[in-house]
Parts: sequence; structure tokens; C-alpha cells
Amino acid sequence: MRRTLFNEDHEAFRDTIRDFIEAEVAPSYEEWEAAGHPPRGFYNKLGELGVFGIQVPEEYGGAGETSFKYQAVVSEECARAGVSFGGYGVHVNLVLPYLLKYASEEQKKRWLPPFISGEMMTAIAMTEPGTGSDLAGIQTTARLDGDHYVLNGAKTFITGGVLADRMLVVARTSPATPENRRAGLSILVVDTKSEGYAVGRKLEKIGLRSSDTAELSFSDVRVPAGDLLGEEGRGFEYLTHNLAEERLGIATSSYASAAAAVEFARRYVQERTVFGKTVSSFQNTKFVLAECATEVEAARSLIDRAIEALDAGELTPADAAVAKLFCTEVQQRVVDKCLQLHGGYGYILEYPIARLYTDARVTRIYGGTSEVLKTIIAKDIQV
Repeated sequence: MRRTLFNEDHEAFRDTIRDFIEAEVAPSYEEWEAAGHPPRGFYNKLGELGVFGIQVPEEYGGAGETSFKYQAVVSEECARAGVSFGGYGVHVNLVLPYLLKYASEEQKKRWLPPFISGEMMTAIAMTEPGTGSDLAGIQTTARLDGDHYVLNGAKTFITGGVLADRMLVVARTSPATPENRRAGLSILVVDTKSEGYAVGRKLEKIGLRSSDTAELSFSDVRVPAGDLLGEEGRGFEYLTHNLAEERLGIATSSYASAAAAVEFARRYVQERTVFGKTVSSFQNTKFVLAECATEVEAARSLIDRAIEALDAGELTPADAAVAKLFCTEVQQRVVDKCLQLHGGYGYILEYPIARLYTDARVTRIYGGTSEVLKTIIAKDIQV
């Protein structure tokens, strides 16, 4: 079906991203996976390309675009090439919305220019050992001492945690109340070079191996009070505000992964010969690819509607939950079937379908597990 989501500007941007991947990412991608992250200078190249500043207002050096469609293009082109941009997604899709909505004017002038250039890479630290999705159970504390907060605690599963220059740390600045376990949480934008801030283990994952994921610890880290994001005690409210866009970002990359898997499989089965015939000539192959293409088309329709809703300010948390739940499940089914069509070669990492397979598993976990999303959807339909 003809797609109407993107215009000529988006397609020109797509060509730029495609050329950039071919020149700057694909030749070195295996080295990135071995290292567990891109070289730090890669983010400066992304900054020079202008992708970090697309949604940043012009007065801070950005392009002033408000549409999510440019980020969708990046997701699609990375999946098409079987690569990732490391911590790019967290930097732009997770952290930037917080800075744009909750940072003060002084903070925006201080943080956004280096954010755009790639000089200051960012990440966000919410999850703690033992808390998982239960953000109300956060134990990391930040106690105000004069004009500084004193930060103590630990975080885990922090994407971009190894190379980040500023970390948005969710901490408890006052005790929870019996009436509201979510009260008392705040967000501090912490300089990762601060004394007492430590990056622990770089966690070894089964997928997303070019994206660094780390454990963090804070031992009497002094954070200037001027680096509090927004108002004290409103952290949980801030976190829930951005969940819809975060989940749409995951849904978009999941759809893109499924679409890429179909294309990888289509090309492979046309070239691979078994019993004197191309694999593509067997009825089973045709039927499997037809099933996969149909699921991808359904996911694309849902994604396009959700992106239009986000751009219009109308995407609800339940809408985003539907998009993420459906697209991540489609991704899992489609990538698995397309790997099967590769036979034994699908299990070999030099084939991009193998990377898509291992990368796909986490999408039903992070950003809200499928079980959590089903709960949100059930509440929305009043079950």
C-alpha cells in the first residue's frame, strides 16, 4: 500500500542517513559490537550531521522541527542496514523531551548546544537492582546540603551509561507517603565526572551489543542545586509524561526491524539453492514471506497513525501501549520466521538477520514489559 507519512524533506533526510551509515557505520560495525559501543568520536559526527538537534528550537542551535518523523526515518534506515547508532536513541528520544519540557531557560542555554554537537552525550538512570518497573520503589537518595544535593545509591541496566557525559538520575529527595508511594522523586542532571560517581560493570547482553549498558553507583556525589530538572518532588509525574513517546520510539524501531527482516529473507531465498531450486521457489517460502509481509503492513499502518497522533499532541499512553505491544510481538514473530528461512546461516552473526533476532528480544521488556502494557490497555478499555 502507498505510504503517505513522509514528504520530500523526510526522504531527502533518509538519503543523507543512508549515505552516512554506508560511509561511517557499516565498515566498522563489527568492531563496535566487539567493543560494546561506538567510538566516542562517532557521536561528534552525528552532531556534525545535525541529527541530534532536529527537534531542538532554533534559538539553541537546533532545526526547530517538532515532528517525530525524522527519528522514525533514522530507525528505519538503521534497521535496513542491520546496524544501530549506539546511545543515539536514549540521547534523542528519551532525554531530549525532558530537557525541552522541564529545563529552565538557563539550563537550556547551558546544556542544549553541547547536546546538539555531541560534545555532551546524555542518558537516564531510573532502574535499580530489585526495583525493575516499580519506579515508586526507588531507593537512591539525594539530600539537599546547602547549595548542593548529596547523591547516594545505585542503578542498573543503564543504556548509554558508559559514555554519557550527563546522566539524568531519578532519586528520592523526600520520603514517600503512605498515601502516595510515588511522592518525593526528583530528577538530577548529574555530571558523570563528579567525584563519587562510578561506572561499574559494562553489562554483557545477548543483543544490542553496540549499545553500552552499565551499572552505576553514587557515593556522596555533590550535585549543584542548579542541576535539578524541573521542581523537586515531581519526578514521577515527569517520567510518566514522556512514556508515550518512549514507547512509540520502541514500537517504531520494532516495526522497522520486522520490515528489514522480510527484505533480508526475500533477498536470501532468491539467491540460496536447495535440491537444485532456489529456496524462493518453494510454496512454504512464499507463504511464510506473505504472512510476514502482511504483519509488517499492519504494523506500519499502526505506527504511521501513532506518529501522526504524537505530532498532533494526541497520542495517549494507552495508544502508545497498543503500538508497542503489537509491533514488538510482530517483530518477534516475523524475525523468527525470517531467520528460519535462512536455515543454518540465520544462526551465524555475520548475517544481519542473526543480529535482528538477538536485538529483538529486549523490546518486549524495556520501556514497559508486554505484561505492564496489557494492564494499561485493559484499564483503558475499562476491564
